[in-house]
Amino acid sequence: MLKNKFFSSLIFKTNSSMNKYLLFIVLSINVLSSFSQEQVSVSQIINTEKMFALSFNEAKRDSMLSILSDKIKTYHYIHSANLDNSVPFPLWFNPILPEMNIPKKSLPVNFIIPDNIALPKNINELAFYSIPQLASLIKHKKISSQQLTRFYLNRLKKYGPILHCVIELTEEIAMKQAKLADEEMAKGIYRGPLHGIPYGIKDLFAVKGTHTTWGTPPYKNQIIDETCFVAAQLEKAGAVLVAKLSLGELAMDDIWFGGLTRNPWDTSKGSGGSSAGSASATAAGLVAFAIGTETYGSIVDPSMRCGVTGLRPTYGSVAKTGAMALAWSSDKIGPLCRSAEDAAIVFNYIHGADSHDRSSINFAFNYTGIIDISKLKIAYIKNYIDSLPASATEKQTLVVLKKMGAQIKEIDFPDNLHGDEILSLIIGVESAAAFDPLTRSDKDDEMVQQNKDRWPNTFRTSRFVPAVEYINACRLRYEIMKKMDPIIDAYDIIITPPEVGDQLAITNLTGNPSVTLPNGFDKNGMPASITFIGKHFGEAQLLAFTKKYQEATKFNLQHPLNFISSE
Repeated sequence: MLKNKFFSSLIFKTNSSMNKYLLFIVLSINVLSSFSQEQVSVSQIINTEKMFALSFNEAKRDSMLSILSDKIKTYHYIHSANLDNSVPFPLWFNPILPEMNIPKKSLPVNFIIPDNIALPKNINELAFYSIPQLASLIKHKKISSQQLTRFYLNRLKKYGPILHCVIELTEEIAMKQAKLADEEMAKGIYRGPLHGIPYGIKDLFAVKGTHTTWGTPPYKNQIIDETCFVAAQLEKAGAVLVAKLSLGELAMDDIWFGGLTRNPWDTSKGSGGSSAGSASATAAGLVAFAIGTETYGSIVDPSMRCGVTGLRPTYGSVAKTGAMALAWSSDKIGPLCRSAEDAAIVFNYIHGADSHDRSSINFAFNYTGIIDISKLKIAYIKNYIDSLPASATEKQTLVVLKKMGAQIKEIDFPDNLHGDEILSLIIGVESAAAFDPLTRSDKDDEMVQQNKDRWPNTFRTSRFVPAVEYINACRLRYEIMKKMDPIIDAYDIIITPPEVGDQLAITNLTGNPSVTLPNGFDKNGMPASITFIGKHFGEAQLLAFTKKYQEATKFNLQHPLNFISSE
């Protein structure tokens, strides 16, 4: 869910307070449970004060001694609970400000499945067909789901070891689901455009009958006896699960216990993270689409690097039940696809709430794919783009959109809100709590990545963030949301480079949706990308806009040649 470069400064730059429950749990566990003895000393208090930029006098320290010592017994009790990652955090983050309106009235969504699609002469080109094209072949019985599933499984077996993008093939599940899809078709039962379509899922989602490794050795043999919300929704839609795909371990970067997930455009490079396998497998045509997650750039980054279309939806728009928790207030689930239309189809079936994920939100996704660009309020981020050369793909995107009739204004994005620091602190504390047993058991020593800016050290350092500072970071987050609302939600679309400045941190703090998509190629032949940011719950408009742009440019139709074989 997250990229490593943002974790270089998990230090305490915020200020002060919240309710007794969190103060008790987080400050108490994080700060003082490291004391081995049962009695706290004055010197320990003095040393701790220095870490937290505090200064108490002798009398105040003396009055704290017995209380802090008594608390250690409580910490031991909390530790003995050994809380599993699946235990929820009962204070739900909500991206909805008081003046926001959530679309509630659902209208019929009708995706067009073309009639005149034929199988390609080179069968390998089938790997890069869109979801509507594949759906047409299945619906008109030019190929069965079992044949299509076997086709993708063979590609996964052939190319998966090259790309290091597959953790586990789900062949038995896939063939069972594909057989059911074909049997239903024979009976005249058609579930829609995902009926019989093979896909892959990031291996932080639980699926019955599979391992859920989270990409790291301590959990390599983990089996979770449930099927996550998103996989269950896709099964209802008739989709076929063919693989659990790689992620950077515990959702950081693209390195896992199987190695570095490779980029299909240049296999000497990584795919980006942490939805590494989801982006790599989609770009290489090993699946029709994939499911990923983002906490801080983990859909945006691999989409940018692999040249796929990644939707990071509004926070809470897809229930996270059955997914590994990294940071409860920032984790989001979204599709990585070959086009905006494909992403719209997948999102139509996966969005929604359930009773287990109390942060999940039901809203109407009234997608039509039809939009008048000339009537949209569109802006680009001037302080990120104006200084680029005229040939930059970001500037060329603006040129194309203006030719399409877009009226584009310029805005300055505020880079003085300390978004990276605030989000990194919040994620650090929440992730340390989510993996508390891993740290205290020293099993974090088994993880592949042991650099100081990777998870094991982040979990350790985050235990020393006072609850007061964490709580006030969350309060500052709310202030950022209020400041950004008249900037972001004043426009239908905001155009930005994917990872320049503080916008990636800020929009993850606010919970706004975005689409990252290819917009050309760099001189080295690697895909270049752009990000379109939308309003809260504005996915239907955002994806329709992206579809229009992709129809005009067709960059999304270009694929890495090494994975289109004539054999």
